[in-house]
Amino acid sequence: MDTVYSMLTLALIFSTPIIIASLGGLFSERSGVVNIALEGLMMFGGFAAGASVVLLEPSFAEGSLIAPLLALILGMIFGVLVSLIHAYLSVNIGADQVISGTAINLLAVGATVYLSQIIFGTPNNPSQRTPIYRTGFTKQTVPLLNKIPVIGDILFTNIYATVYLAFILVVISWYVINKTKFGLHLRATGENPHAADSMGINVYKIRYMGVIISGALAGLAGAVMILTQDIQYTVFSIHGTGFIALAALIFGKWKPFGVLYASLFFGFSQILGRYVNDIPLISKLPYEFFSALPYVITIIALVIFSSKVVGPKAAGEPYDKSKR
Repeated sequence: MDTVYSMLTLALIFSTPIIIASLGGLFSERSGVVNIALEGLMMFGGFAAGASVVLLEPSFAEGSLIAPLLALILGMIFGVLVSLIHAYLSVNIGADQVISGTAINLLAVGATVYLSQIIFGTPNNPSQRTPIYRTGFTKQTVPLLNKIPVIGDILFTNIYATVYLAFILVVISWYVINKTKFGLHLRATGENPHAADSMGINVYKIRYMGVIISGALAGLAGAVMILTQDIQYTVFSIHGTGFIALAALIFGKWKPFGVLYASLFFGFSQILGRYVNDIPLISKLPYEFFSALPYVITIIALVIFSSKVVGPKAAGEPYDKSKR
């Protein structure tokens, strides 16, 4: 049972950045702007977090959480700044949203390497890592709660606090989207922007806000991933998690709790390879199979479910007020 508990805890940890990035995509697409730039935004957020921790940790006592927390904030800020490019191209200019998102993904590869060269003097090598930071976030055990049968071993033993942050963000996102005026406006602009405009809703403003929130959450997801699953940043650190988050968004039917369940599923698929030797039925399979498994499952899930789920009707369509 210890192995099962350990697998489930690690699955939660690996699911965390997927959950947060998917929620970011949810806000953007609910407003009517497709955001396939989640991967690139996570890369910018991850780089900002990894680099800032290296620079900030020496200023604080060893084990202090101030530097990692500031790194999370900087990751969000980087995500917001880059998402403004996507918002301007998609909302103001009416550019193809898929091309805009793809451009940001490609930009992230070169820009983060270049920034690393400037800040740390690293060689011109995409696989070059930022310097190692001392601690970042550390796993914690919650007293008393860890004594709860089964749940205590999974949720409150040797786990990162960022897992709880992801669950909190799911609840907040559900409330904002379904119970607030802003959420109503967001859903309206994603379904029928011309009708929303006729009711006095500023479609451009709402779409900007959706994309900005998306950038903040994707940047946060990248920062969380670097500070919990890695100790350094490279352009390979995110390794397709942003695209898995997009799949979780579709699989979860653009709903916060649906995104949560889908992300947990994809997160679990990512950690199977770490326990291959402990599970007799799959121990004979090559390790490379499990490395590819999350992406194979992503493709299969998209093939099966993409034709059966319907996203926001106006997602991907530039809004032209003159056509109302």
